[in-house]
Amino acid sequence: MHKGIKTRDHGGGLDTAVAEFGGVRADWLDLSTGINPVPYPLPDLPASSWTALPDRAAMNRLLSAARLFWNVPDSAQIVAAPGASAIIARLPYLTDRTARAYIPGPTYNEHAAAVQATGTMQLTDDPDNALMHTYVHPNNPDGRLWAARHMGGRPLTVIDESFCDVCPENSLVHLTQDKRIVVLKSFGKFWGLAGLRLGFAIAHPQTLSPEIQNTPTPSLHDHLGPWAVSGPALEVGAQALENHAWAEETRDRLTADAARLDRIVTGHGAELVGGTTLFRLYKVPDAKAWQDRLARHHIWTRIFPYSRTWLRLGLPDHTGWDRLEAALA
Repeated sequence: MHKGIKTRDHGGGLDTAVAEFGGVRADWLDLSTGINPVPYPLPDLPASSWTALPDRAAMNRLLSAARLFWNVPDSAQIVAAPGASAIIARLPYLTDRTARAYIPGPTYNEHAAAVQATGTMQLTDDPDNALMHTYVHPNNPDGRLWAARHMGGRPLTVIDESFCDVCPENSLVHLTQDKRIVVLKSFGKFWGLAGLRLGFAIAHPQTLSPEIQNTPTPSLHDHLGPWAVSGPALEVGAQALENHAWAEETRDRLTADAARLDRIVTGHGAELVGGTTLFRLYKVPDAKAWQDRLARHHIWTRIFPYSRTWLRLGLPDHTGWDRLEAALA
């Protein structure tokens, strides 16, 4: 039996917190997600991005910016989608749906859910008995990084780099020259615009348009359908990916803020377990008690159904630091 996450729990869920602890959404400081609290500044958008169907020129600009930003190999294809989760749901259809899938956990649970949703694929704890492997890199929630030697050698390997833009030196995107490797990228986390819904799959074209048992199958692009990415997302995404200076400044700020968060939380008895500079994972005696304690101050955090002691916090914005310190005092 697979030992990873069975329940599709996520960060967010402020409606539940408000119902139990009171207040209104605007009162709450949401630290339950790993989303950059200082988002990329939204540009003025042309009216046509809202009123016209997305055009090929806008998509080409976005993909060109993505190729340069992530240093994508020339032989690899990039497919844009309305969020990385939309791609995750379709990845099992790029391999034999009677296969077994290996997803080392605990990790982001939508990967296991996508496998289970096929109704035919099964999860396994035996990597040697799986045709599809998935690695979240850095891992959510503990920030573990995977070595390149773990990748490849099977019909399909998925590397989810949704949080890797904080540490681009660790990216494995260069492996997409291999015909059996897919790298995922999320726009919402690092750029702080999760509501825009934008994500990318990077892989050799034959990986995204495979033949399964010598039979051509629908490509990832076919599964997503036409106009998968909205006009506003195309424009904002292109501008953000072209702004390399903002990315460098943001990485420096996130590093400093993550260190500040560690000082505050460990100063009140928590032990740092891991994380990235977008979220930190701590060990505490009773994670639910810590979550409730902070929730009474209208600060929402993340706990996990598989651990009594793990508490995950995202970064506050500039207005949240004093609130957090006061709640922990």
